[in-house]
Amino acid sequence: MAEIYLISDTHFNHGNILNFTDRNTGKTVRPFQSVHDMNETMVENWNNTVKPGDKVYHLGDVFFGSQVHFKSLWPRLNGRKRLIVGNHDDVKFLSSGSFFEKVMLWRKFENLLLTHVPVHPSTLQENRFDGRPMINVHGHIHQNKSPDGPYRCVCVEQINYTPINIEELLSAG
Repeated sequence: MAEIYLISDTHFNHGNILNFTDRNTGKTVRPFQSVHDMNETMVENWNNTVKPGDKVYHLGDVFFGSQVHFKSLWPRLNGRKRLIVGNHDDVKFLSSGSFFEKVMLWRKFENLLLTHVPVHPSTLQENRFDGRPMINVHGHIHQNKSPDGPYRCVCVEQINYTPINIEELLSAG
C-alpha cells in the first residue's frame, strides 16, 4: 500500500545555505562539506525511505540555482510528488515539466493543514470537518522551533534530511 511522506526546504543546489548559522549557537545549520554532498545525501535518504508508488508532499523551497541541474536531479527521487508552494519556489517553472503531479498553496486533510509557513492560530480553529483541532504541518523555519501549539515542522534540518511518514509525524506529536 502506498504511503504518504512529507518534507520541506530541501534547497537542492543552494550553495549559500551551507554558510547559514544558527543565531543561538553560531554553528552552521547544515552539516555538509559541499552542495554535491548535501544533494546526494538527501537523494539517498529520500530513496531509502520513499518507494516509487508512495506520495510525497514537498512543502516548499525545493531548489535554488540552475534549472538544468535541477532537471537532472529531480527525476532521481522516488514517489509521486506534490508541491505546496514555498516563498523561494519558481511556480511557473515547477508547475511545468511534470515535476509535480499537483502544485498548490496549501492542502487540507481532515484535521491537517499542510502549508509552507506556519499559519496564524486562528486559522487552525476553523476545522469544519469533525470538530477535532487542526494541526499545521509546515516548513520554512529550518532549524528553529515551531510556534507553541498544534504545529509540526518538516524542514529537512528537523527530520534528518529524510522525508517523514505522515503517520510517524502524527504519532510523535
